[in-house]
Amino acid sequence: MIARVRAGEPEAYAELVRAHTGLALRAAAALGAGADAEDVVQQAFVKAYCALGRFKEGSAFKPWLMSIVANETRNTVRTAARQRTLAGREAAFAEAEPLIPESADPAVATLETERRAALQAALEKLSEEHRLVVTYRYLLEMDESETAQALGWPRGTVKSRLNRALRKLGRLLPDFRPREGGDEGA
Repeated sequence: MIARVRAGEPEAYAELVRAHTGLALRAAAALGAGADAEDVVQQAFVKAYCALGRFKEGSAFKPWLMSIVANETRNTVRTAARQRTLAGREAAFAEAEPLIPESADPAVATLETERRAALQAALEKLSEEHRLVVTYRYLLEMDESETAQALGWPRGTVKSRLNRALRKLGRLLPDFRPREGGDEGA
């Protein structure tokens, strides 16, 4: 796909944008972009397009794009005049995530909403590195090597920080359990 874009085929980049917009929006929202998530993602896609000449042949596009989204989010959050409140982040995260289907049991839907809010509040209490690794690995469902590539960390660093972050989350949320089949070896 990247080769097609480099060859001057604009529709190929449009396909990449369509395929990755949802994930990029979830990443920006989860990392604190709030109401600016769409602007962050749009800017990230522009920067990614301009940087395609530096994209390493044979590398995965998704982790590379997610690192650009994370950088854009950090820049947006840093330059914001005021800190975003937890409520603002939760609202942006909830908007970016698909809502529970209307056909779902209202009790189950309520529990899921409460669990998501508790998880978001607990994530706020983690260091930036721990919040990033949990967000990429579980909320964005990237595998270990994609997470390492997106964050620019060695795979061992991802494993150790993820392990520490999950232990901290375990203390903050005694009922917290990552999805089965999650982390390899941690």
